[in-house]
Amino acid sequence: MIQLYTWGTPNGRKVSIALEEMGLEYVVHPIDIGKDDQFTPEFLAISPNNKIPAIRDGSVSLFESGAILMYLARKSGRFLAAEGTSEYWNTMQWLMWQMGGFGPMLGQAHHFLKFNSGVSDYAEQRYHTEAMRLYRVLDTQLARSEHVAGEALTIADIAIWPWASRFDFQRIDLDDFPHVRRWYVQLANRQGFQKGYSQPTAGQVIPLP
Repeated sequence: MIQLYTWGTPNGRKVSIALEEMGLEYVVHPIDIGKDDQFTPEFLAISPNNKIPAIRDGSVSLFESGAILMYLARKSGRFLAAEGTSEYWNTMQWLMWQMGGFGPMLGQAHHFLKFNSGVSDYAEQRYHTEAMRLYRVLDTQLARSEHVAGEALTIADIAIWPWASRFDFQRIDLDDFPHVRRWYVQLANRQGFQKGYSQPTAGQVIPLP
């Protein structure tokens, strides 16, 4: 049984959504980052960077959401094409795009636009401008195909979608990005996304544009 250590953040929801969509059995261990649970020695032993999510699966212990998604895709045989194929590498490049840009930059947008509004006009403008640019990149890609890395749902979609679910934090109007909006709502209606979004505390509702 997979042990999932997580909280209700975009990075945490990547893994719970993946587990639900892949049909893998798991047990949730809430790590309340508002109470600094991520700094306990017990969690540090699992995630040396003190960040959620993390998993344990038998003798395997993993932190970093991208690595976890790759592990789960290979374990389940779902949402990732065979290694070495063009489809595999297309998924990888969009997964890395999320990990290197769409996640970190939107995290900064959350910090300045949502939680520290008014502290720095420069930072607000900088990160909102970058958020808009990244959404344009995503919108352009989704104009070409049903999902981010092609016609099929992949772990790239699962990685990117939870960050888009905080469009309100980023002051993003999804109506300005019609292809993102179509993709976002389509995935929001999937049962696996809905169940995964509600981990580790039930009753959380996916925001809709």
